[in-house]
Amino acid sequence: MANITKLTENYIREHPSIKDCLKNGIVNYSSLSRQIAAKLNLNLRNNFDAILIACRRYERKLKSEIVSENKILKILKESKIEVKNKIIAVVVDKDVFFGTLLNLEKEIKKRKEIFRIIEGISAITIITTEEFLDNINKYFKNKIILENRNLAEITIKSPKEIETTPGAYAYLCSLFGENNINIVETLSCWTDTIFLVDEEDAGKVINLLRF
Repeated sequence: MANITKLTENYIREHPSIKDCLKNGIVNYSSLSRQIAAKLNLNLRNNFDAILIACRRYERKLKSEIVSENKILKILKESKIEVKNKIIAVVVDKDVFFGTLLNLEKEIKKRKEIFRIIEGISAITIITTEEFLDNINKYFKNKIILENRNLAEITIKSPKEIETTPGAYAYLCSLFGENNINIVETLSCWTDTIFLVDEEDAGKVINLLRF
């Protein structure tokens, strides 16, 4: 029984659409149980009741998430959104000279444009506006791994409560994914949550964030 419960809950977690239907109480449990048994190659006659009970128990767990989701929506309704287009994200080797990055930063900030860096294990991503692509090529030449152009930067400026509200970031990522919006890069700074998406998706993002 314990194993069936775990298998059932894992299956539901891996299928957000089913999870949402359970959360909102719009699922035919018998049909869902038969589907889970078929997908997991479980004997329906022997496991139907156990799967059905596991689905109902998991539905009760999900009800508690509604309270948390309402809190997230309240925060997002109080948030402000800023959009900047003509953004690039250039990935360079980690072994670039740090002083060169500082020089690039000075040039960009002197013109009061954005300059952001995401440092990973083996690479660094430079985020700025398209007009500085030549500068990046000049400084890093053969160190460039990837160039992402025609991006838009979406900045969500939220109340400070977002820092202590579990699931807010996950909610946004899930919202984008469910609407076929690819997140090219993402970062956060205190109450600012920043997403880089394709420019053509910027309008769709704005509509989604009109809570």
